[in-house]
Amino acid sequence: MADPAAGMNLGHAVVLLSAAVVAVPLFRKLGMGSVLGYLTAGVVIGPFALGAIGDAEAILHVAEFGVVMFLFIIGLEMRPAKLWKLRKEIFGLGAAQVITASLLLTLTAMAFGIAPAVAFVGAAGFVLSSTAVIMQTLDERNEINTPHGQRAVSILLLEDLAIVPLLAVVAVLGTALGTAQDGPPLWQTIAFAVAAVVGVILAGKYAINPIFRQLAKYGGREVMLAAALLVVCGAAWTLSLGGLSMAMGAFLAGVLLSDSTFRHQLEADVDPFRSILLGLFFLSVGMSLNLDVVLTDWRWVIGGVVLFMVVKAIAIYGIARLFRSSHNEALERSALFAQGGEFAFVLFGAALMAGLFDARTSAIFTAIVIISMVMTPVVTMVVSRWFLKEAEVSVDDLDDVERAEGLRERVLVIGFGRFAQVVCQPLLARDVDVSIIDMDVEMIQAAGNFGFKVYYGDGSRLDVLRASGAETAETILVCVDKPETADKIVELVQSEFPLTKLFVRAYDRGHSIRLIQANVEFHIRETFESALAFGEHVLKDLGFSEDEARETIEDVRRRDEERLVLQVTGGMTAGRSLWRNNTSTPQPEPYVKPKREAQALNEDAVDMIAEEEERQQEQA
Repeated sequence: MADPAAGMNLGHAVVLLSAAVVAVPLFRKLGMGSVLGYLTAGVVIGPFALGAIGDAEAILHVAEFGVVMFLFIIGLEMRPAKLWKLRKEIFGLGAAQVITASLLLTLTAMAFGIAPAVAFVGAAGFVLSSTAVIMQTLDERNEINTPHGQRAVSILLLEDLAIVPLLAVVAVLGTALGTAQDGPPLWQTIAFAVAAVVGVILAGKYAINPIFRQLAKYGGREVMLAAALLVVCGAAWTLSLGGLSMAMGAFLAGVLLSDSTFRHQLEADVDPFRSILLGLFFLSVGMSLNLDVVLTDWRWVIGGVVLFMVVKAIAIYGIARLFRSSHNEALERSALFAQGGEFAFVLFGAALMAGLFDARTSAIFTAIVIISMVMTPVVTMVVSRWFLKEAEVSVDDLDDVERAEGLRERVLVIGFGRFAQVVCQPLLARDVDVSIIDMDVEMIQAAGNFGFKVYYGDGSRLDVLRASGAETAETILVCVDKPETADKIVELVQSEFPLTKLFVRAYDRGHSIRLIQANVEFHIRETFESALAFGEHVLKDLGFSEDEARETIEDVRRRDEERLVLQVTGGMTAGRSLWRNNTSTPQPEPYVKPKREAQALNEDAVDMIAEEEERQQEQA
């Protein structure tokens, strides 16, 4: 007989997966992002709404590993040298933002009659922005490696570090006010934290790589996967023992392994767990919203959300401008960081244990943080759509990276990945003047080491296109990775610069069809011609003559063109008869008959069969 608890757990999994599958595509279709979809779905299925799941806190503890693994992957991208370059942003910009916002929020809470100690803890918790929400938003926008994305990461790192002194302050306040329970002395807490960090650093530098080499040699695929999870969980657990955040431990482990030969293997192993658990984290945060508290103390909750988000946004904007960020970047950062975060739950829990918070106060502040997290995707969407249409990207503080401005070359290349690098070779061989823009800062700097001058610019924005010389360019080559970005660039160029020719890299057949319908001058699927060349060499190696191989490839190319023409008018299922497959089902006759002058590939075989039939008839 089945265990009822196990059945209930399986039922929870079904409910959680169903909520994610329904909500996330819907919210993405509405342009609101996956984070808001997860949070909203969590509120709906949580114990305070439909009640499909009763214990949100237990799920939240498990789902926190999604944030942990996300930070580990970010750490793998942050080599120590790169992290060292960000030290000014971490300890300058980050510290200034945390201190200023904490002070203003504390004064705001005190103005409404809240005790100073309670106001400070509530404000400090709200200052710790949600690493999960911000990093997921930046990841979906592909902005983590942009200059403003790197500054955002720097601020988040400082906020993660700030949890340690804030927890110490809570303990001191509890002792000073006589409300704290007995606990270890402050020096012991600090010593544990330092020892945990040193332990993780030593293990990452001296132990992990040798262990992984042995596992790669003698272990199996499942052992390597287990080892990857052990590294992440072990680092997170070690730092949590020292009073630090688990996310900081995972990030530190990632940084230490960023130069490892096993870096890509680790990232590939951890990423699937990260995606699932991060979504589960957002669901559980939504489920944790106590609607009873919201309804009972709605004035405090709604007023707190509005006041805290506005005051924090003002503080962030002011500090950003003080550190010479542009108006648009400061505004975008204010919208992105205006919420509270998951580390507030840790701080509020400590305040409850120290006697600074009672249960009602803790519930109200927790509700304020959760609602602010739910509001963040909406706020960022509104700001992006209504206030950042002509946003200007600042890269003045980056070495060897220049903004696209005043470019006037004959050809403008948008996107400089592997595809564009090869495309540029014949142009440069004929001394064609080429301007190149891209958004990947690391790639721009790497290209500079090979003698390429690549400018920083988002080709999907009209102001950047104008600055990049799109108006005077003879031809624009759109070589970006994402088809939706390419579509937006095509639409902008055809609307604003109708005389400019467009040559576009297509992602797949569906993208090709959209480009044909948009009447671009030329497009090509990124893997099509290379795959044909590959297939031609395979045929030659199998013993077919050069002419036979060439004729076969030409036939495949012709049939593909005919099929694409049919699909433009008849949809993706049209022209299926032109596509060969390896099943035994007889192929229907092609809808478009080949021209007479096009020699059939099996013509020799047909002639042989006909001669044999004639011979048999003569003998009969």
